[in-house]
Amino acid sequence: MNNIYDARERLKYIFIFAAILIAIVSVVVSDILIKDLAREERDKIEVWAEATRVLTSEEPSLNMNLILKIIQGNTSIPVLLCNDRDSVLTYKNFKLPETDVEAFLQAKLRELKHKNTPIVVDMEDGTYQYLYYDDSTNLKRLLVYPYAQLSVMAIFILIAFLALASIKKAEQNKVWVGLSKETAHQLGTPISSLIAWVEYLKTKDVDPYLLGEMDKDVKRLETIAERFSKIGSNPDPVPVNICDSIQSALDYMSTRISSKVKIDLRLPDHPVLVLMNSSLFAWVIENLTKNAVDAMEGQGQITYVLEEKENKVRIDVTDTGKGIVKSKFKTVFNPGYTTKKRGWGLGLSLVKRIIESYHGGKIFVRWSEIGKGTTFRIELKRYKE
Repeated sequence: MNNIYDARERLKYIFIFAAILIAIVSVVVSDILIKDLAREERDKIEVWAEATRVLTSEEPSLNMNLILKIIQGNTSIPVLLCNDRDSVLTYKNFKLPETDVEAFLQAKLRELKHKNTPIVVDMEDGTYQYLYYDDSTNLKRLLVYPYAQLSVMAIFILIAFLALASIKKAEQNKVWVGLSKETAHQLGTPISSLIAWVEYLKTKDVDPYLLGEMDKDVKRLETIAERFSKIGSNPDPVPVNICDSIQSALDYMSTRISSKVKIDLRLPDHPVLVLMNSSLFAWVIENLTKNAVDAMEGQGQITYVLEEKENKVRIDVTDTGKGIVKSKFKTVFNPGYTTKKRGWGLGLSLVKRIIESYHGGKIFVRWSEIGKGTTFRIELKRYKE
């Protein structure tokens, strides 16, 4: 099952790489278009500058209509023609203020000096004029367009991703709830039958010890059915001493795991109250313990440490197992993810759902190192009376 999540991870990285590649290509193509348009505009301004220079000459053979047409044809590029003393001789395509036009033009001149290289106009009488120009409105829009386009694409992809994630989560919730309810329902009939058989055997000459063990197993099945029935519902949490809940769950597990596994339990001496459902939380401790035993292959140490931090309660569960690579810290909580040859890979996913959905807490891999072990951390809100 873990191969499915590996494939999804690869697809995710491929998608991100493709998106980055599209963004880079878009920016590069836009940059080429911008440079081409900027060159065209400079060529037009050079023609405009030459036309302006020729207009001041007195050659009778010149086609003045053509020259005027060239000069008047510039309707989009702001230009300032100045002499060598920075006095503005003529200007075009500026939206002038109603007052103090000269100060406005001088301010624009200072601004344009830092934008584009000026075009030097040789007046052929020993003097020179300088033509300063700004980018046209179209060029300015083109400069902004690729970034606006990328922003729109990013927003669209984000919305699509969130929508798909929401749909996927809703589908998973329906599967979880349906499976849990059906499991509880299916267990109900055989459990009722077993209870009846135990009561019947109590009337016969049967070893009381065997009947006691059978009764314990039947009660255990009832607890399991109750847990499954609560998945998908909203079990009302009540203030519980979490130390007692952990101790009770571990007392049950200690007789059902290898004797080569040492359990080190470090709990405060005073009660620590947390709003929770004891039955579901015990399921969390049991699953984490089973997971740790499997990771250690039946021998090692599991350490449970509970500490209070302001309004939070932290429980660290540390094993001395084979560890988890950092890239799998989040993947291990996905439904179906498992490294074992046998099993459904639902234990940690169920743990995460119980902690986050039913207790409003968090669970994550705090630390792990290959060959040394793993620490899972649970964070819950502390109950204050």
